[in-house]
Amino acid sequence: MRKLLLSALAVCFMLPAAAKKKEGKKESTAEQLPAVQLVTAEDSASYALGITMGAQVRDNLSKEGYSLDLFFKAFTSSMFFDDGQMSKDSADAFLNAYQAKLYERALDSLRSEQNDFLAANSKAEGVITTASGLQYRVVRMGEGPKPSIDDKVGVNYVGSLITGTVFDRQTDKENPVELKLSQVIKGWSEGLQLMPVGSKFTFYIPSDLAYGDRGAGNVVPPYATLIFEVELLYISDK
Repeated sequence: MRKLLLSALAVCFMLPAAAKKKEGKKESTAEQLPAVQLVTAEDSASYALGITMGAQVRDNLSKEGYSLDLFFKAFTSSMFFDDGQMSKDSADAFLNAYQAKLYERALDSLRSEQNDFLAANSKAEGVITTASGLQYRVVRMGEGPKPSIDDKVGVNYVGSLITGTVFDRQTDKENPVELKLSQVIKGWSEGLQLMPVGSKFTFYIPSDLAYGDRGAGNVVPPYATLIFEVELLYISDK
């Protein structure tokens, strides 16, 4: 929807050329359009912009299943200050409500996808599910002490989404990441306390033990299940 709105806004750059059309003239096909004279560089830039923006709008509208005919009828009406069947305010209100509905529908799809993954993963060989819903698999069990919630530890890790997209990585044993268990997401805090030093676990962290409905910037989407392969290298001296 956002791409659609941006593309529709971009078409406004074509207003000067479109405003020259005579009122009452029927829509023409590409073959019926009169030849244009491109005299100056500005003429060529204007024409090129129209071609580019027109193609973007056409492709985005078609991709999303919207009506090109209705779009351009409304666009032309608005361009000539005719509200048509909707005022500007009512159109804005409708689009805001429609976009909110699409966003909620997308979130429902994300939640369902994550839940399906966790349900299937819980049955995978070697995967253990805790009371909180955290899932983990032991890759290598160490023999050192386990950290407590007040400890600071040194770790290496690779973080990814269920799609396989890696969003964070630290694998340099010479410069591991140090962090306090009390200052990380719940899934990490719980999972690290299960690991003796020297261990390597894979965590499958549900969104309610990670970033929830907020996500994390442009990296982690809302309701994302996070997969971390974590190696616990040491517990820092208190």
